[in-house]
Amino acid sequence: MDKGYEISHLVNFISREFHRVSFHGTEARLIQLQSQAIGIPLLQRETTRDGYEQEFKEAVRSLIPGGVEGMVFGDIYLQEHKDWVERVCGDLGIQAIEPLWGRSTEEILSSFIDDGFEAVIVSAKSDLIDECWIGGRVDKAFMEYLKKRGIDICGENGEYHTLVTGGPIFNRRIQLIESRTISRDNYWFLDTTRYELSC
Repeated sequence: MDKGYEISHLVNFISREFHRVSFHGTEARLIQLQSQAIGIPLLQRETTRDGYEQEFKEAVRSLIPGGVEGMVFGDIYLQEHKDWVERVCGDLGIQAIEPLWGRSTEEILSSFIDDGFEAVIVSAKSDLIDECWIGGRVDKAFMEYLKKRGIDICGENGEYHTLVTGGPIFNRRIQLIESRTISRDNYWFLDTTRYELSC
């Protein structure tokens, strides 16, 4: 948005089996609240592990007649992710936009925090990150914790995942009211049972 792109839609894929974002474990409804809080329409589709690429393409293809010319991704340095994104977007005839590519992960997260965005840690690899951080905010203390343990600052390899709950592009904030931490498949997950939008 800072570079002048007009964002027409947010796009999100959830597991058909669990009705949550794959790997993150975030409930589909929370992503819908993000869309409401930001004020950008959400295209949310269920997907399967085996059919992901085809289902991804079908969802994005449905937006192209409305004038969509590109899609923004958050990859930083994983070449195989960038290669996949560029190939799939090439197949669809749209541009793959990677604004974070090649930037310092510490610079990215510092800017995110300094710009006033708020995010909560919603999942993490249990052998890397202590349970006490689940449900906590992404802040400078969390950055220092990651640095001391030699963990990628932005969790680029899936070390942890977050839910953004507020910030400069939000018109309202998401408040997580009741949550608990659960352990599954060597990951911690934040299971949020009550949440709401606030001013």
